[in-house]
Amino acid sequence: MDPPRGFRASLLSFLHFLPFFLGLLLLGIIKGAIFCPLICLVVTIGNSVVLLGLWPAHAIWTYYCLARAKLLGPFLKILLCIFIFVLLVLWPIAGIAGSILGGAAYGFLSPLIDTFNAVGEGKTNQFIHCILDGTWSTVKGSFTVVRDFKDVCFHSYFSVMDDLRLQEPSSGKPYEIRPLHLPGALFVAMLGIMVDMPVVTVVALYKSPYMLFKGWHRLLHDLIGREGPFLETACVPFAGLFILLWPLAVMGAVLASVISSFFLGAYAAVVVHQESSIRMGLNYIIASMSIFDEYSNDMLDMREGSCFPRPVYQKMKPSRASSFSRSSFNKEKPDGKAPPSRSTSFAKSIIEIKLLELLDRLFDEFKLHGEYLIREELLSSTDIDDYKSNKVGSRIISIGVPAYCILEVLLHSAKANSDGLLLSDNATEITTENRPKDPIFGMFFDPLMIIKEQIKAENLTDDEEKYLRKLVLFNGDPQRLKNSNIGSPPETAQKQAELDALARRLQGITRTISRFPSIRRRTDDFISYLCEQLDKRSGSQSTSRSISGLRRLFSQKSFLGRTSSPGSDQETQLVIQNGLEIA
Repeated sequence: MDPPRGFRASLLSFLHFLPFFLGLLLLGIIKGAIFCPLICLVVTIGNSVVLLGLWPAHAIWTYYCLARAKLLGPFLKILLCIFIFVLLVLWPIAGIAGSILGGAAYGFLSPLIDTFNAVGEGKTNQFIHCILDGTWSTVKGSFTVVRDFKDVCFHSYFSVMDDLRLQEPSSGKPYEIRPLHLPGALFVAMLGIMVDMPVVTVVALYKSPYMLFKGWHRLLHDLIGREGPFLETACVPFAGLFILLWPLAVMGAVLASVISSFFLGAYAAVVVHQESSIRMGLNYIIASMSIFDEYSNDMLDMREGSCFPRPVYQKMKPSRASSFSRSSFNKEKPDGKAPPSRSTSFAKSIIEIKLLELLDRLFDEFKLHGEYLIREELLSSTDIDDYKSNKVGSRIISIGVPAYCILEVLLHSAKANSDGLLLSDNATEITTENRPKDPIFGMFFDPLMIIKEQIKAENLTDDEEKYLRKLVLFNGDPQRLKNSNIGSPPETAQKQAELDALARRLQGITRTISRFPSIRRRTDDFISYLCEQLDKRSGSQSTSRSISGLRRLFSQKSFLGRTSSPGSDQETQLVIQNGLEIA
């Protein structure tokens, strides 16, 4: 559907849309008001039980891992123990308060957004969907939130602390602080917090009205003219919702600025310790105000520069990163033409793959490769039992199998000369243009792209690919790795070292991915699927063995020369049928 052209047509379209939007908004607010208390109660109680129940274990295990960590020196351990004590005291308060606010926000906004989403293009029975969408799904989502929070507190936390406890220093020397610089660093950090927090708060509040009216102006302009994100008809119902919720986005930006100012000021201690100079730390305090001011100007497309001075606070590195400033993008090209605008048409832009949708596709890909591993008898029920009992061999299921599936995607993408990650259906390709813009996803996408290019540059043979698959899958169990006949090691030691390095990097990325919310839940569903496939395979094998045994039995009867009676054929069929039922 083409957007209206001209002011009169745009105004008529806007007036026609206004009652429709107000009706959806009122219905969404009613649903949100009904479900908000229930969802807030479920999330708050569930998260609080998990948090308070695991708090003693978190406290004890944190100090134990810090005491046993080979990566940290003694003075740094003492400082971290003091700092961790403060965090452990504040953690229950912050966790419960965050659960209350997050549960209330989710309980109110989820039904509201689902109400608008119910009238999207391609939906049938839109009236029924407007009433029902965002009700039961929000209730189930609240339990999912509690489940993911439990996975983070139980699985992710202990996994991170175990890595800290077992990791060896790469240089052979642990990280340590210099005690002589510690008093000066702490003094400068406190001074940085005292200076940066009020200054950043004032700057954020000063620029918040500009952010508010600039956002409203842009959203109203796009809404009336049906441009930008509102070009498509499917996005029009969200236009008014974005306009109404924009003040909340501004308040969130101001609050995030105030919270980040604490860490911005505390980083002065790091500068003092790195540069061994209190003067450099004081320079950083002044420069940090300029850094925040320039960053906020870039985000709001305001005048370049800052009214605050920016002294040099690092001896070896330049403090001003001019190569990434906004001015470098706004300069004209050598041919006199200005670069294209940063805002592009929604119709011409590449459709971005949503993060949750991408995770669903990736785990569907995992199921395909998991079935192959079961068919080839590379996985057994013993591996599943070890995973459930958290034995040493559980790394094959928890890390090896997901890393193997990711490796298959990388190999398939490299062979197809894909610009990104190509799934086995040859229809889904994740590139830098359409990948989720979530910064967490970027932490893994870029390293995986590097590994894919390294695999492509290696020009692996079939045997080397099989050996790499074996390394990735069985690296958690050296005995299985040694006894497996899949692929032979490369002839040269250099090639073998390169493949070992690729396998370790891929397993490390997979281990990090497994610690994020919703990944553990999806992994458990994937393991349950593998269990079903193993049960089906074991059932079919037992059935085939029973049939083979019955056939051998009757062939032996015939071989022994026993004569058949008139009812012997019926008796034979009955015995076989009973045997199949027992199997």
